[in-house]
Amino acid sequence: MNAKQKPAIIPRSLDVQVADLLRNEILSGVLPPGERLLEVDLSDRLSLSRGTIRSALQQLTHEGLVVQFPYRGCLVAGLTAQDAWELYTLRNALESLAARLAAETMTLEKAAVLEAALQELIQTAKTADWQAIADADFALHTTIFQLSGHRRLQQQYQIVGHQIRLYIASCNALQADLTEIVAQHIDLVKAICSGNSSLAEQIAREHNTEGQALIDQLQADEEGGR
Repeated sequence: MNAKQKPAIIPRSLDVQVADLLRNEILSGVLPPGERLLEVDLSDRLSLSRGTIRSALQQLTHEGLVVQFPYRGCLVAGLTAQDAWELYTLRNALESLAARLAAETMTLEKAAVLEAALQELIQTAKTADWQAIADADFALHTTIFQLSGHRRLQQQYQIVGHQIRLYIASCNALQADLTEIVAQHIDLVKAICSGNSSLAEQIAREHNTEGQALIDQLQADEEGGR
């Protein structure tokens, strides 16, 4: 970049900034599932207009992180057994395709990018910070989609990305063995970097072993609450 050139600044509207703030609080657990999100309360808390808050909540509703009820305000969305099953099956389908495509077009440069994402997960796992681990886990899978070279596939993953990020955190919470979480990703990355598309697709499809456990747990909770 020329020394006289200034970096491009992308202005972010207030409603986008509020959506970012609330999204981070939802994904980190500060705002737990079932928490009521009232426009008036958020307006007072953030010193912003209710219209700005309303626009932010509409964005989070579109992302599946918030549920709106007519005349009752909004609630932070939680995962039902049906939600978990849908995300489990959808994630397996999308990620297995992304892994296959990434392996088919693998280069030394792409392998270095993927290895860097893996190392970030490995280092984060040492902290035992489950939220940070979920972030690094999701970032690695996002990298695989980026390396797939399939623009529309990336767009589809992005649509449900925040729900999958929440789903990953819920799944990881059922897996107490951090070593196993890391090992699963090492095998996946190794297969992709080797260019073995069939193996990469298989490992990606079978990767989320905690998915069924999460579905079973949610079903048991729902049946117990009846």
